[in-house]
Amino acid sequence: MSHASSLGSRPAFPPRDDPSAAWPEYSATTRPGAWEPDILGEGFSYTTLPMGEDAEGELCATLVRHRRPATIPGHVRPTQGSRLRAALDRLWPRPTSPAPVPAPGASGTAGSPAGFVLAVHGWSDYFYNNELARYWTDRGYAFYALDLRRYGRSLRAHHLNPGFTAALDEYDADLEAALEMIHSVEGPDATGICVAHSTGGLVASLWVNRHPEAFEALILNSPWLELQGSYLVRYAAQGVVEPIARRRPRAKLHLPELDNYWRSMSRQALGAWDLHPRWRPQISFPATAGWITAVMAGHREVARGLDIKVPVLVLTSKTSHLGTSFDESMLHSDSVIEVNVVRERSLKLGRDVTNAVVAGAMHDVFSSRPEPRAAAYAAIDRWGAGYLPGHGVRADAAA
Repeated sequence: MSHASSLGSRPAFPPRDDPSAAWPEYSATTRPGAWEPDILGEGFSYTTLPMGEDAEGELCATLVRHRRPATIPGHVRPTQGSRLRAALDRLWPRPTSPAPVPAPGASGTAGSPAGFVLAVHGWSDYFYNNELARYWTDRGYAFYALDLRRYGRSLRAHHLNPGFTAALDEYDADLEAALEMIHSVEGPDATGICVAHSTGGLVASLWVNRHPEAFEALILNSPWLELQGSYLVRYAAQGVVEPIARRRPRAKLHLPELDNYWRSMSRQALGAWDLHPRWRPQISFPATAGWITAVMAGHREVARGLDIKVPVLVLTSKTSHLGTSFDESMLHSDSVIEVNVVRERSLKLGRDVTNAVVAGAMHDVFSSRPEPRAAAYAAIDRWGAGYLPGHGVRADAAA
């Protein structure tokens, strides 16, 4: 099987060193409180957070964490990832920072975290970005990521509707359980930053608005804050979809099946990332009437205006390129949301919102080509110098 594009033909089968061939189709449920090795490899582990049951059976969320080795043995050869990071640092040097100042809740002792980061994924997605985890642990934070119910590591064989929800506040329980587990590890006074992508950015914005003490800051990576087009498109869509959702929330909508975004991301196509074939499939999960209605309800709430009291950083690509067929420009622009609409809508989030435009970025700015990824991390460093106490490269990170 192969796909042709404006960039030529490339086979859509796993590269020889593709690790996904050895990955389990579904994650095993852990014992309560136990951490098991994760598919991302050394330094990554996960634990299952039970969420009861629904009509399809067991529900859970999954918390992934990254622990940075205390020291790097001298005999260890640099990996491709470490060589890439070194090359990026030469091209785009990180701003020099004073010695980290302990964040509120951190002990301040050598090696103690400046706080924690919790990452939340988007639609038809899961946490896979080991580089993002290392960016934060290099700056002294304890890093965690949450795979929400019916997504990624939390997906089970009996889930007939991956990603389904009829109300975004259903994820409140997932976030609460994740924070409870994090605080049990990092301490009850540990403070955190939420980093959320796309639909996860919408979920996180609504959560932080309702729970102003949950995090010290919010970083949104191409958050899906409005339908493509404008609120007028949303109004029209609501009139069509909401009556269906009230009767049959799990009814699948007949939408175009596109693999444009997957092709720009996956190493099996034109991207750079090893993606789990079930957790981040080539064609996104089928959209249901209940799910899209829940998303539009969230958009409506944002449009009315939120009152998020913590500082918010919004990262988006400079341009969007939406289309039904793959185009080379999708490797350098957002092919999922309209960035101008989202940037305008982001001003409704709260009182302290900063927009950073990342030229050449894709929808997930942290999964873009190396140059825009480096620019996105540099934007966080600049913003963090003012808003995130203790943000800076750790003394032992130079190794």
